[in-house]
Amino acid sequence: MYLRRISLIAFGALLLAGCRGSAPVLPNGPLAATAAVAAPARKIKIGLALGGGAARGFAHIGVIKALEAQGIYPDIVVGTSAGSVVGALYAAGNNGFALQRVAMDMDEATISDWALPLFGKVSGVLKGEALQNYVNKAVRNVPIEKLKIAFGAVATDLNSGQPILFQRGNTGQAVRASSSVPGVFQPVRIGTHTYVDGGLVAPVPVRFAREMGADFIIAVNISTQTDAQATLSSLEVLMQTFSIMGQRLNHYELKDADVVIAPSLATMGSNDFNGRNLAILAGEQAAAKLMPQLKAKLKTMQQP
Repeated sequence: MYLRRISLIAFGALLLAGCRGSAPVLPNGPLAATAAVAAPARKIKIGLALGGGAARGFAHIGVIKALEAQGIYPDIVVGTSAGSVVGALYAAGNNGFALQRVAMDMDEATISDWALPLFGKVSGVLKGEALQNYVNKAVRNVPIEKLKIAFGAVATDLNSGQPILFQRGNTGQAVRASSSVPGVFQPVRIGTHTYVDGGLVAPVPVRFAREMGADFIIAVNISTQTDAQATLSSLEVLMQTFSIMGQRLNHYELKDADVVIAPSLATMGSNDFNGRNLAILAGEQAAAKLMPQLKAKLKTMQQP
């Protein structure tokens, strides 16, 4: 009887030890149900395509501020003309508020280097070297491929008429090429090629953001309607011509964007640097208006 009692105690101890080590298994699984683990959200590469529009480019800063306020940070930034200027500074690590400070401190004279006619001929009233130096100083002379965010600047090959996407090399020089509006800036020679403003081929560089690997593209169109401004100066006539050309190109290119933000810049002129505050505000307002739609589309894409 004594030995039988010892055996029962030992057997009970083994059962208790087994219970501590693992739960008894039923035919359909463990006794204690485990909580279902939700599949992680897909990693979506967000691309930001910033269009050209001279001084209206300040609106890009407002858009960036609004995106950051909602925790949306692009993985890829591509810019044309004014968009390449803002894009390069953003890709270098400046957040929206830092960009706004830069904009407020910017003196138009610092990027204006007037060209003297040679034998009565001049291909542009501005050389563009000042803009190149300004950008390089702002990004601390970091080349494109070493910027904190993947960046590309779109320019046009003057000889072939083909677009070129700068993704390596001198950041300021690429931005200068992208911003060289014919008749305003002198064309930029890099190697054996000559480049002018990227707005001739990609006013809002959506397809290039896609080529760089973006899954979800936010496009910012800062061009104005052709009847929105009174054409007074020769510069305004030239920029209006660019707007007319760009609208037809944008009609096709913007279709490939997931969201298109178009700040309301009314009659803001291409050289209206005094309107920078209003342009930044317009960018913030336009982005905020589309934010519910943007976040809903982005959430849908992130679902596994």
